Amino acid sequence: MVMSEAKEQVGRNVGDVDKVVNRLKRIEGQVRGLQRMVADDEHCEDILTQLSATRAALDRVGIFLITHKVRECLLDEGDASSEAAVQRALETFQKYAQHLQAPPGAERP
Repeated sequence: MVMSEAKEQVGRNVGDVDKVVNRLKRIEGQVRGLQRMVADDEHCEDILTQLSATRAALDRVGIFLITHKVRECLLDEGDASSEAAVQRALETFQKYAQHLQAPPGAERP
């Protein structure tokens, strides 16, 4: 397979872009629901449950995007074993991962 074809397959695939945009629109709806819940003085436990679901949905989008970025970094080099490509992929992942929070009670490394 030619490198440009491989990049096109894992890069900005229109189907993938549509999936991400649709997921973000659903998350936007969840956030609006959270706003209504707070404004309507819903039970705190219900609000926190919905907040947790919204965060999990955002994390799933982030993981999807970071997976594609890692593939893109590795394919850009033309050699999947290239140290520079691996380093760029790891740096991208680390930037994203530092914003993730551990679940309650879990220890951070």
